[in-house]
Amino acid sequence: MARRTSLRLSATLLLVGQLLYIVVTQFHAAGDANNHSAVFAEYAGSGIWTAVHLGQFAGMAIFLAGLLALFFALDVQAGTARWAGRFGAASAVATLALYAVLQAVDGVALKQAVNAWASAPDAEKAARFASAEAIRWLEWGVRSYQNFALGLALLLFAAAVMRTAWLPRPLAHLMGLSGLTYLVQGWVVGSAGFSQTETIAIVLAFVLDVAWMIWLVVVASRIQDSQAPSPGR
Repeated sequence: MARRTSLRLSATLLLVGQLLYIVVTQFHAAGDANNHSAVFAEYAGSGIWTAVHLGQFAGMAIFLAGLLALFFALDVQAGTARWAGRFGAASAVATLALYAVLQAVDGVALKQAVNAWASAPDAEKAARFASAEAIRWLEWGVRSYQNFALGLALLLFAAAVMRTAWLPRPLAHLMGLSGLTYLVQGWVVGSAGFSQTETIAIVLAFVLDVAWMIWLVVVASRIQDSQAPSPGR
């Protein structure tokens, strides 16, 4: 019963967190993110910037709480799956820490920098713009490593699920593909910023995430006590 409850909690947190993140992100100020002069003006004019970034942080935190709950639901006691789950949980915690730093940089520091640039007199605009760009590049770096950490967490959990007989293996395959898309995002952001390639990878990650999370919700709702081995086995 505890195993089934943990799996249902995990599946619910994962799906709710991901959907919340997707919905809130739709309210983010739009524009060509690599065209800094244009997009900084959009950011400066956003009146809901703080609320959007707090919402994104909440969505990501719920998502990662779901991954941690999955670690306890799997409750693997030996072998490769045990270590994959443990390192996956550690990577999920690291992802949350990196995402908190990311939102401090993006949600607070960048907003203050673009506001200062937009309201600065002409003589100061170049210096203010350079400061905002420096913060933007810092955002690239933190986002890159946060994506790497999340991708690694998903790949490790996929490996643990693969070794768990009472969960379907194709579910692990989808999780693994999702993890790979986050690794791609990490590489692209670190080398080219918020390009069109990164946007495609984000959309693909969203689609894969929602697919395997809905599947996990269905599995969790249908699983019987007899299908989940008792702790210690």
